[in-house]
Amino acid sequence: METVGIRELKARLSTYVKRAREGETIVVTDRGMAVAELRPLSPERAAAEALVAEGRAAWGGGKPAGFRRVKIKGRPLSETALEERR
Repeated sequence: METVGIRELKARLSTYVKRAREGETIVVTDRGMAVAELRPLSPERAAAEALVAEGRAAWGGGKPAGFRRVKIKGRPLSETALEERR
């Protein structure tokens, strides 16, 4: 992994984006401290983007619509976990 300062990243952003697209991970530093990573899309995200590009799916960036909350019978899991810790 290569590191790059913010000023250098800003000056040569296209170059670093191209490298990330090709699979490289670049650590961004601010005054010598690592603050972020520039990396390629995850395989899951890339697959979702491909489906949208092909017109086989639509996504506006939000949560999927139509899902209802899951109802669980019995005590909440949080209560059970707290009880187990005692």
